[in-house]
Amino acid sequence: MGAIEDVYDDLDTDVSFEKFEAAVKDKVEQMGGLADEETAAMLIAHELRDEEVEGVADIEPGMDDVKFLAKVMSIGELRTFERDGEDEDGRVVNVEVADETGRVRISMWDGMAEEALENLEIGQVLRIAGRPKDGYNGVEVSVDKVEPDSEAEIDVQTQDSYRVEDLSLGLSDVNLKGRVLSTDSVRTFSRDDGSEGRVANVTLGDPTGRIRVTLWDDKADLADEFDVGVTVEVVDGYVRERDGSLELHVGNRGTVEELDEDVEYVPETADIASLELGATVDIAGGIIETDPKRTFDRDDGSEGQVRNVRVKDDTGDIRVALWGDKADADIDLADYVVFTDVEIQDGWQDDLEASAGWRSTVSVMDDAPDGAATGGSDADGGQSQGLGAFEDGSSPASDSESADADPSASGSAGDGGPADGDVEEFTGTVVQAGSPVVLDDGTETRSVETSESLQLGAEVTVRGPVRDGRIQATEIQSVTR
Repeated sequence: MGAIEDVYDDLDTDVSFEKFEAAVKDKVEQMGGLADEETAAMLIAHELRDEEVEGVADIEPGMDDVKFLAKVMSIGELRTFERDGEDEDGRVVNVEVADETGRVRISMWDGMAEEALENLEIGQVLRIAGRPKDGYNGVEVSVDKVEPDSEAEIDVQTQDSYRVEDLSLGLSDVNLKGRVLSTDSVRTFSRDDGSEGRVANVTLGDPTGRIRVTLWDDKADLADEFDVGVTVEVVDGYVRERDGSLELHVGNRGTVEELDEDVEYVPETADIASLELGATVDIAGGIIETDPKRTFDRDDGSEGQVRNVRVKDDTGDIRVALWGDKADADIDLADYVVFTDVEIQDGWQDDLEASAGWRSTVSVMDDAPDGAATGGSDADGGQSQGLGAFEDGSSPASDSESADADPSASGSAGDGGPADGDVEEFTGTVVQAGSPVVLDDGTETRSVETSESLQLGAEVTVRGPVRDGRIQATEIQSVTR
């Protein structure tokens, strides 16, 4: 056995003997006879031991040149940029590669970038040499040398379509299908170069989670094309991070298309009774109170807007403040609504309040998901409190409705309920404050006329004569349990 074979046998490497032997002979030639084959073989072995990492997960910024095997997961577009003091523009292509230990972005420059676009294919295994550094999305490797290795195998599956749980920082060429949970209006901003940019957001959900999608410039108008509840597909998106959360971005290369499909999204929400001050959570339930939208002046002179609604689940209820565009959400009494990323704050009268800001989504669901809280239920499994009154899609009478409409309400004389003049006693939860007060006992809802101020969510017993289907309360007692 020769000297080259001896050194190679002691070397733990994926490099084939033929390539190792060729590198040794090249080294001998480069050194002009100053090293024999054994010395050259030891030098090559030393380089391989120092540079070849066990896997992508071992690559860290600050390392000297590294060598590793990885599979091509996605290939970015060719980008050009101006170099200081040079007439010719620079060119770069970013490629996502992975092995069984992790994923990393590699950057190929100038002529190598153009060759990459012509020759690289997704799923191809590459032998890569380059310099690790801190990049915009974490560690990146600036490639010095790359070549395909048709003999090597890496057990990592490439994906034509992603789910929310599959997304990771730095991914590009992402196709993802999801249900539209919310949309925002288009906003404009000024770039450093003086040009005007445009941006809008859409939030999508699938069975594995939800993701905020940011649409840039010409693609921002797409946000106005989709209704909440439809299914869309993001094509050629890329993953970025904002405030510690992943976002899927769509630039000039990507798009969003509506699909004639149904993607399920079932949110994991917190019980309202378990909420704590300062937490950021998802909550859901039936709407039992809505307030008009209000506008206000900010310190900078701009105008803001806010609207309050109250949502109730099986464990309790809470007021939700909808800020900015969220105040325009089409929310009515009895709607089942999911609020995501709301911040729990101090509200009025020391009650907790949920604040829905720019990161939040507000999604009115067609139906409450199976097993989801919908405002509470009675001990016998009857209709949920707060929603039981609105099964047919109607809402309780407001103070603008005339008394003539009340005989058609639940419990009116026309339905076989108490006749005018009869004295009735009714116990229920206050699901609408104001005039009239609306009580719900889980199976029936009643309107009550009273001059007393009753707190939303309070359980009370009222007694009084019936007039035009409403109880004219002469006695009101709080129910304690």
